[in-house]
Amino acid sequence: MTDHRDAVLRLWGRQLYERQDEPLAWAEAVLKATGRQPTAVTAAMSGRLDAFPDSPSDRARLLFRTVAKLAANLRGDGRYDADVGTRIGPLALRLGELEPPLAGPLGDALGHPPDGPTSLVTVHAAELTSNRTIRLRAIDALLEWAELGHPQAQAALSEVASDHRAHDVTVWSKALNRIALFGDASVEPGLLRALADTGHRGVRWSALACAELGFRRAVPLITALLEHPDPMVREGACEALGLFEEPAAVPALTARLNDETDWVRSRAAQALGQIGGDRALAVLWKAMIERRNPKANHLASAIAAFGPPVVDDLITLTTDPDPDLRALACRALGSTADERALPTLERLAAHDLARTTLGGLVATAAKHGLRTAHRIRMRTASTCARRSPRAAGIAVASRSRRTSLRW
Repeated sequence: MTDHRDAVLRLWGRQLYERQDEPLAWAEAVLKATGRQPTAVTAAMSGRLDAFPDSPSDRARLLFRTVAKLAANLRGDGRYDADVGTRIGPLALRLGELEPPLAGPLGDALGHPPDGPTSLVTVHAAELTSNRTIRLRAIDALLEWAELGHPQAQAALSEVASDHRAHDVTVWSKALNRIALFGDASVEPGLLRALADTGHRGVRWSALACAELGFRRAVPLITALLEHPDPMVREGACEALGLFEEPAAVPALTARLNDETDWVRSRAAQALGQIGGDRALAVLWKAMIERRNPKANHLASAIAAFGPPVVDDLITLTTDPDPDLRALACRALGSTADERALPTLERLAAHDLARTTLGGLVATAAKHGLRTAHRIRMRTASTCARRSPRAAGIAVASRSRRTSLRW
């Protein structure tokens, strides 16, 4: 084994166990390969661990008992480790290292001990053409190998991402959800083809993958998806354009503020907050003022993402005759966590008993805003305390106008 030996062994052990047609018989065969008496193996498989013959070392005995516990757990009594068979392979290999005469028999019983991760990755890549259950298991395994930095796994995943029609949409979207692990410029042509194939069920994930990797040639195609009939696709397009922070998308996102689906409206507002700029702020502010909708917290949150520049205007809004707007202003002020907002929120929390059209109190909205502000400020202080004094000072002085909303 090379780098990440323990992680590689754990991953191999889980995959080895998942591939057993008869895991109970396999676990028993591993125990028999340890050379213990049949009575000891029978006792182990039934969960009786009190009478095992001596081993050359206490550690080998302990490993045998652990393997026996895990094997017994396969019967479903639930008394031992929850990860059951997934540790049997790695522990049996280590047992063979401690008792060299057992290495051969244990290796035979395990089926295919790893001679290195590359051989296993090759198997997983080949399994992408098998039945659906095995394909899903293989893509998960390849992603875990890619997380360990294995180049062959990364290359196999790049091939999956580059050809959306060659793979089950679930397999393909699983790969794209972790595109940061392996994606580079080589996958751009394939992702753009997938993005143009608007009838493909995975088009939402192609938009998000392009945004994750910063492929700006995708922006026009993603903008067009804002008119897609599927609300999930429209929502994904809004999220992707927000990640791009694409100013040219402001008019199209503005139209999505009137989307028939509430979570698309919310994502469009969030994207406008991420994009920033005077035009996006004006759109959000106009929508909030004109609608006077106490359910429009998504607009308030998006405006709050602009940070200090909007605080004074929000404080002024808390004096508006309309309780709905005062409540929205309280929510937004809380999300800014700006020190200037605290006295206003405290005053409204204590005295503004006007009701919104939904029946809630402005005072309640102010209390929510205060809790949000204090939570954000405590989190910021905790983060700064873990940095050097100089870094903390820089962080406070250069507070961003937007909050990070983004695995």
